[in-house]
Amino acid sequence: MLRTIMSVEKALLNRKTVRAFKPDPVPKALIEELVEIANRAPSNGNLQPWRVIALSGESLEVLKTKAVQKLQQDGFEQPEYQVYVSPMPEPYRSHRFAVGEALYKTIGVAREDKAGRQAQFAKNAELFGAPLGLFFYIDRRLGPGQWMDLGMYIQSLMLLLEERGLSSCAQGYWSFLHETVTSVTEASTEWMLACGLAVGYEDKEAFINSLESSRQPLGEFFHLKE
Repeated sequence: MLRTIMSVEKALLNRKTVRAFKPDPVPKALIEELVEIANRAPSNGNLQPWRVIALSGESLEVLKTKAVQKLQQDGFEQPEYQVYVSPMPEPYRSHRFAVGEALYKTIGVAREDKAGRQAQFAKNAELFGAPLGLFFYIDRRLGPGQWMDLGMYIQSLMLLLEERGLSSCAQGYWSFLHETVTSVTEASTEWMLACGLAVGYEDKEAFINSLESSRQPLGEFFHLKE
């Protein structure tokens, strides 16, 4: 039976960050296929500097339990790289503020409701209910060029997931629990955790998934000189 292939344009326009997943498992053969296809992503010098470790089932539950325990006992770990610069300059600060406000608006959590916001943020540790977590590592001896390569790999994979009816949520969150993650993935000490990716099927009835984040107008980031 022939499979209808989604265009790259449609995959880009359809893809969004999903923060509520169905518990339905992702077939092992499917995720292996897509992870391998994404390996065609470009990289400087064809270094292919990415390593991907997937957790599901019991292994994922172990991670969730460890993450909650770590947060309750000690709080976050010291990240190995700076996720956000501080202070955040404009216009980036405004972009981040706007999407945060729009996100909490979808679930009726007011700005002054700190408990409500913390409760939603805590769902990161559960991968928002996703049945599969992918964790991306990079050789810690490499530099910014290879981090760019890793980003292209992750984006390629996210578009492939969209094309096959799967949703995802990229989580820099896990960089603040990198030791906890590595205690489960058992990645080599030569590899640094870059981020996680929650993968599964979108819960289309969850209000939080109705968020459509804004994008800046073309004229603000693109200039053509002839």
